[in-house]
Amino acid sequence: MGEIRIREALPGDIAHILHHRRSMFWDMGNRDEEAHRLMLVNAEAFLRDAMPSGRYRGWLAETADGKVVAGAGVTIVDWPGSPADPAPYRAWVQNVFTEPEFRRQGLARLLMERVVEWCRVAGMANVSLHASEFGRPLYEALGFLPTNEMRLRLR
Repeated sequence: MGEIRIREALPGDIAHILHHRRSMFWDMGNRDEEAHRLMLVNAEAFLRDAMPSGRYRGWLAETADGKVVAGAGVTIVDWPGSPADPAPYRAWVQNVFTEPEFRRQGLARLLMERVVEWCRVAGMANVSLHASEFGRPLYEALGFLPTNEMRLRLR
């Protein structure tokens, strides 16, 4: 792997984050163009608010010449707390993506380690994510465990 640096994402990087989000879902088989268009409209509005307020933190991997080749982020969501974790917020990892030509070089691991360390320093008791079949081995290697989450699809 050539020289790659990991840096924090800034509001000026929203286009990169949106590209990663779209590409992540596309790679998982969601190929509905209209659904992607609507998602990106909402995701952009969310990021424009959440990045400056600190509710979304992201990290990008870029080459020596400044090409962004991977990214990961974490959204801090309001939460009413629970006995196991009384904090009024939770951390959800999102937008983990590596460009195909840069895969299998450890970039997703580096990014996830950065996300987890930021969460640890920020005082989070837990970090959650929804794993794709592609990401599951990495997340398990980092210590993530399955939970009892269930979902009812209404649409």
